[in-house]
Amino acid sequence: MRQTGGKRRLVGRLAFETPAGAVLGDTRIRLLEAIVAHGSLNRAAKAVPLSYKAAWDALDTLNNLSETPLVIRTTGGRNGGGTKLTEHGLRIIALYRAMESSQQDLLDRISSPRALAAVADEGAPLRALLRRMSVKTSARNQFVGTVVGIDDAGGMADVRLRLDSAEVIVASITPESVETMALRNGTQAYALIKAPWVGVSAYAPRRAVTRNALEGTITTIESGSLHTRLAVTTPGGRVIAAAMPEALVQRRGLTKGLHAWAAFATDSVILATFD
Repeated sequence: MRQTGGKRRLVGRLAFETPAGAVLGDTRIRLLEAIVAHGSLNRAAKAVPLSYKAAWDALDTLNNLSETPLVIRTTGGRNGGGTKLTEHGLRIIALYRAMESSQQDLLDRISSPRALAAVADEGAPLRALLRRMSVKTSARNQFVGTVVGIDDAGGMADVRLRLDSAEVIVASITPESVETMALRNGTQAYALIKAPWVGVSAYAPRRAVTRNALEGTITTIESGSLHTRLAVTTPGGRVIAAAMPEALVQRRGLTKGLHAWAAFATDSVILATFD
């Protein structure tokens, strides 16, 4: 309850919750809005406020689970690079704020949910994103895509999953899993890949070694006592996390800003479907 102009007013905050916790709320929306205002993730994180790492992880999650990136990052150049929202990201903000406004209007008027119904059809992209974010898993890489093919692989099934217009990955699963999950062309599914299952190299891997290789730039390297965490960002803004032995990273000469490939085996991809 808030007192405004001498009157008490019931104030609501819109948040989307699942049994696993909040999936999207005011903080992440304010982070997106701050990026619009500042054009810099560092300054946007301070404005929210959030730690830089928390802000970075939030953007990775939003980009990876959205069918279209919400945020794009640029490095170098005349203006020194920065961060900005895509049209899809701006639409997600608008939809969230419209729903929030409608909720507050309901609280103010204590009437029928006519205001919320006004954005029901336009809210489909937001609801889809929230549904995808409701899954909690230890796999660092969580992508969503559409099945575009299922091929016989001699006792296994190779499921081809299109992530976007440029990227398709393959998951090798049993035919029983295909049947149980009711997979077919057009089915939407998650692809889960743990970071230790991803290898990063400065050279394109041979197809005989792996059928999944995403090309991009190394944007993060964080060294630990035994392992180094890396992130490769594709031209489309998709981020692939890897965890490799420090000695291997040094031997391969992997450095931030290097053009590289993030590769993983087809049997390292775990598929999951959602309602």
